[in-house]
Order: sequence, then C-alpha cells, then structure tokens
Amino acid sequence: MPKMKTKKAVRKRIRITGKGKLKRAKANKSHLMRSKTSKRRLHLKKGGYVSSTEAAKVKKMLPYG
Repeated sequence: MPKMKTKKAVRKRIRITGKGKLKRAKANKSHLMRSKTSKRRLHLKKGGYVSSTEAAKVKKMLPYG
C-alpha cells in the first residue's frame, strides 16, 4: 500500500494544536480594510478553529499531523 500524501495547501494554512484541534487564520483581511469597522479588523487578527463538521475532512488531508 502506498504512502498517503499530505495536501500541501492545507498544511500551509492549518496547524494542529496540542489537543488535536485545527487552528486556522480568519478570511477577509487582505484588502478593502477601510470599509470594515475597527472592531471587525481587530477580531480578524485573531485565529479561529476549523469547525467540528469540517475537521474530519481536513484531518484526512493531513495524515501525519
């Protein structure tokens, strides 16, 4: 049986935490920032987690952590 390959795009975007959660960056923060409120921009700086419904799919793309 051949080795499973890691999806490189996912590996670059998602980190696995110590407890096994999948940490990711928030979307919508690359441009058009002037039209967003300062509160919204502040919250976009912080990371987020992959939802539990998507986590199983993403973990399959990262077979070796």
